[in-house]
Amino acid sequence: MSVLNPKISHVMIEGGMFKNEIEAKKIMAVPTVFLNGQSFASGRMTIEQLIDNAAGPASEDEFSDKDVFDVLVVGGGPAGNSAAIYAARKGINTGMIVEIYGGQVMDTVGIENMIGTPYTEGPKLMAQVEAHVNQYKVDIMKGQRAKSIRKNDLIEVELENGAVLKAKTAILSVGAHWRNVNVPGEEEFRTKGVTNCPHCDGPLFAGKDVAVIGGGNSGIEAAIDLAGLAKHVYVLEFLPELKADQVLQDRIHALKNVTVITNAATKAITGSDQVEAISYVDRATNAEHTIALEGVFVQIGLVPNTAWLKDSGVALNERGEIIIDSHGSTSLEGVFAAGDCTNSAYKQIIISMGAGATAALGAFDYLIRQ
Repeated sequence: MSVLNPKISHVMIEGGMFKNEIEAKKIMAVPTVFLNGQSFASGRMTIEQLIDNAAGPASEDEFSDKDVFDVLVVGGGPAGNSAAIYAARKGINTGMIVEIYGGQVMDTVGIENMIGTPYTEGPKLMAQVEAHVNQYKVDIMKGQRAKSIRKNDLIEVELENGAVLKAKTAILSVGAHWRNVNVPGEEEFRTKGVTNCPHCDGPLFAGKDVAVIGGGNSGIEAAIDLAGLAKHVYVLEFLPELKADQVLQDRIHALKNVTVITNAATKAITGSDQVEAISYVDRATNAEHTIALEGVFVQIGLVPNTAWLKDSGVALNERGEIIIDSHGSTSLEGVFAAGDCTNSAYKQIIISMGAGATAALGAFDYLIRQ
């Protein structure tokens, strides 16, 4: 923003080089933005979110001249982008509502199972995906959140700002958010030592003791990444054994500064101004233990972003996932869905991309039969 506007002055502090400054300001998450000396924002934010914070969100009037979309995609992760590309390539009017471009992939440290790409990282992958989408005629509306969806003659999607977008079909690819461990101190110390993003915030914990809650692929990948920075990493897994792929388990057990604790039921995260300790109960012995540390990374899975679909006519299962068929169709005619918000058996980037393509093709097939 300061590059584009000479009236805005900006100082960037590299946390790894100016640790005294970071500690003095008690910064436990990056990026942290101070405006005129006061805390303004903490954690990753897009330029659209920063502008909204400063000037307020886009008004309802800014959407009043939108034509009826043939396909309106809700969500900007792998599934949504894949759906948008496939729809746009059919030459139909395609719109895309995006709250945070890239979704959960932006927090992914390393991706090693993308066929044809031995290694990449979440932000890099989504930058490439966005460049790909921009090659097509897609009306991308960033910084917007869907509030409700209903079916009349057309499908109507209402945004948080009150604007209503109309479409002949819609594809819901709203993804999921990190599941909370729901213990005392988790919310109190959010951005004060409790975080979900090892890639973003890991460097702030260099030379410190940290814990990773969760022994699945995400948790073990986070622990491996943090082991190269932290003094010691404790992995707390609720079950009797880790759930991560064996190749990841082999790597974690080979690291000398990592302790894996299974059968661990997290009880509380404690501290004063920031995290100072975590306590857990050994489910095998019922003994309670406390570990002194400064950071807690929660990696225990995802919750679908579907609360806004209640009473919409879009059927959800007991986990809140959108129920779809083999064509990506939902229970509401003309509405399709894809990705981590659905009852797909596995939540993987490559699977979400395929599901997005399926939903777009399903929507196109629906359109040509009307």
